[in-house]
Amino acid sequence: MDFSLSAEQRQITEMVTEFVDEEIVPVADEIDKKDEFPEDIVAELAELGLMGMPFPEEYGGAGLDYHTYPAALEEISRGSGGLGTIVAAHISLAGNMLYEFGNHEQKKEYLTPVAEGTDIGAFALSEAGAGSDVPAMETTAEEDGDGYLINGGKLWISNGSVADTVTVFAKTDPDAGNKGISSFIVRPEEDDGFIVEGTEEKLGDKGCPTAELRFDDLWIPEDRLLGNEGDGFVQALKTLNGGRITIAARSIGIAQAALDEATKYSQDREQFDQPISEFQAIQHKLADMDTKTRAARLLMHDAADKKIRGENFIKEAAQAKLYASEVSREVANEGIQIHGGYGYTKDFPAERFYRDAKLNEIYEGTSEVLRNTIAQHLLN
Repeated sequence: MDFSLSAEQRQITEMVTEFVDEEIVPVADEIDKKDEFPEDIVAELAELGLMGMPFPEEYGGAGLDYHTYPAALEEISRGSGGLGTIVAAHISLAGNMLYEFGNHEQKKEYLTPVAEGTDIGAFALSEAGAGSDVPAMETTAEEDGDGYLINGGKLWISNGSVADTVTVFAKTDPDAGNKGISSFIVRPEEDDGFIVEGTEEKLGDKGCPTAELRFDDLWIPEDRLLGNEGDGFVQALKTLNGGRITIAARSIGIAQAALDEATKYSQDREQFDQPISEFQAIQHKLADMDTKTRAARLLMHDAADKKIRGENFIKEAAQAKLYASEVSREVANEGIQIHGGYGYTKDFPAERFYRDAKLNEIYEGTSEVLRNTIAQHLLN
């Protein structure tokens, strides 16, 4: 692996860093407090080409490699965890489903506006009784004339209430287990029967609406099927595997933010007539926080490198997401400890980092599931 950035990669990451520091960091607390979709900032991200980073220019994307894209997402997440989820769900889940499994016509019609950021994407897989256990889903898609009739519901769908394009998974053959799951392109504004039941009130990840969706005799034409019937389960696994690299990026961004704030606070805060950064106990915390964050970043880029090379990266993506997500929580926790009592209040962003970090251990593969994945690859 060559860890040196090209001039183009440096230029892109520096541009994102500047945008985050000037436009996102100053309003991050407001996003957290209001918990409203930050439409204006998302529009600015689209203007910069950051809502379609890894997709080819042919389909409205920026054509960035899988080192630059996660690095940029890390910076966005450093500014706001909620924005990190918005972008990751939009690109790595909804967008990648369209790019990897859509035909040329589907890509031109549906991926292009998603990559350009004029449409927002969502990925509707999870259900109340089917989180890690995907084949337990109950949503069905029955053939109906020259289309499909979808009935059921989805839960915990990032961007679900604001999305223009949703990739929906449903059973076309309920008796075939995971081989009976298919995926479809749904357009909420066009398709009758798409109902947003509400959005969740969450611990963190504010600004990114997490919706409960219901499909009531939602009819879509047959050309909205992605791939072939029965491909949905494999499509979901492949998409989530790539998405784990970007959840690692979100985790690292939050950890970096927590480390930066804790370092600054430790130099400003005085106790016993000296900055608390002079105490060895605080120095050791900062050293561990920095070391863990850097190690997580290297794991992320290792998985990205294998993806770029076309190698199997399932285990590496699982390790990157597992380690980075737990490091994110650990570093955010130490950030609160360094802030002391202030860290437990909303006067400082330390508590927000902790709330945002916890989600990384749950979505797109819980830590328990990822450990199973890693162990299975070792044993096989």
